Amino acid sequence: MSLFGLFGSKEPSEKKEKKQLPWERLTSLEQLDEISKISKTQPVAIFKHSTRCGISRMVLNQFEGSYDIDPAEMRLYYLDLLSYRLVSDEVAIRFQVLHQSPQLIVIKNGMVVHQASHHQIQTAALEEIIEL
Repeated sequence: MSLFGLFGSKEPSEKKEKKQLPWERLTSLEQLDEISKISKTQPVAIFKHSTRCGISRMVLNQFEGSYDIDPAEMRLYYLDLLSYRLVSDEVAIRFQVLHQSPQLIVIKNGMVVHQASHHQIQTAALEEIIEL
């Protein structure tokens, strides 16, 4: 047990359990056609992440910690833009968005309806899109 709970805990029962999100890995150009098709019936979010960037890691952790949307309401794709640079470039071209990292792009009916980068990435915006 820690001193007044200020400096953390060493007891396993007090560790915060990490939430597992239903990420689908975006690794091929062909998946972009699939994403456009899926977006006709369900919003799709693409999280572009740089695995070498501390800010990107922090934003991803914050996003994962606050995300609480039913998988039936939105599909989530994770793009490691360093490993899949061609896919990242094609996302920018196909959906007409300026490349940023980290970046969240939401597609509905084949078109981008929301995009945010860095600390502007908030799960509340996704909840509003689902309600539309």
